[in-house]
Amino acid sequence: MSWWTDKRVCVTGGAGFLGGFLVEELRRRGAEHIFVPLRSEFDLTRHGDILRLLETAQPDVVVHLAAVVGGIGANRANPGRFFYDNAMMGIQLIEEARLAGVSKFVALGTVCAYPKFAPVPFREDDLWNGYPEETNAPYGLAKKMMLVQLQAYRDQYGFDGIFLLPVNLYGPRDNFDLESSHVIPAMIRKLMTARDTGETVVLWGDGSPTREFNYVEDCARAIALASELYNGGEPVNIGAGWEISMRDLADLVARHVGYEGEIIWDTSKPNGQPRRKLDVTRAQERFGFEAEIPFEEGIQRTVDWWEANREGYDERRALAQG
Repeated sequence: MSWWTDKRVCVTGGAGFLGGFLVEELRRRGAEHIFVPLRSEFDLTRHGDILRLLETAQPDVVVHLAAVVGGIGANRANPGRFFYDNAMMGIQLIEEARLAGVSKFVALGTVCAYPKFAPVPFREDDLWNGYPEETNAPYGLAKKMMLVQLQAYRDQYGFDGIFLLPVNLYGPRDNFDLESSHVIPAMIRKLMTARDTGETVVLWGDGSPTREFNYVEDCARAIALASELYNGGEPVNIGAGWEISMRDLADLVARHVGYEGEIIWDTSKPNGQPRRKLDVTRAQERFGFEAEIPFEEGIQRTVDWWEANREGYDERRALAQG
């Protein structure tokens, strides 16, 4: 029997990018009772909606992926909203899950929680050794409060909550809205549009910052493994364990997209955190996770998906969001 057999699972954010792949992964692993709350029906910043969710789902396991999130531009434009919405969702949901007798709570944090100048690679023990990078600090700190809460609840109540720190994700079905997307889908969309129109591409910063990326299906598998096998209070990084500069990333995406024009770097725009690369030793040791999808293969899959789905994308997204 699978660990998931007969367990009632609630995946907040299960209709989103990572959530959709996680639900598919859980079903492959034997989960038969998965409840995915839709944003239109449950506003998780509202206490009453959280109570109604837990009454409806009656979960044994909660995997909390739901977040209000975006790239550097979205974080700069919405620091208050990103802090409040993410903090309120996490704090209230953890408390009510405890009171409802949920046996396992899996919380997804963010690499944005790390200090701006954390030693590279980022180790979980360095999580509190400085303030996060300013453009996304409110979001990162709001998510990090779930770690504090889960550790406190483990100490006082014996509540089994774990906290995972995923690096930036990418893959098919990502958010390609330029107002809120992260770097890889934004680059793919801009470069493909420029390829077709003959325009020049302008990207933010000077191209020097580095980032680590994890393919979305690898991350979904990591969450499933951690849920099954990890019961500790220490946070755990989820990543691939390498980094690439924004300039090299742009050149790589351009090659896969087929863009041969010029790329201009707008140095009046912020770079964000100088470097991001995770130490993934703890995930390997505690529940045997290692990323499997090669980066170029993942990029090509993502490019292929956007090529096939870009027509009418903005209209479909607007309709889905009501």
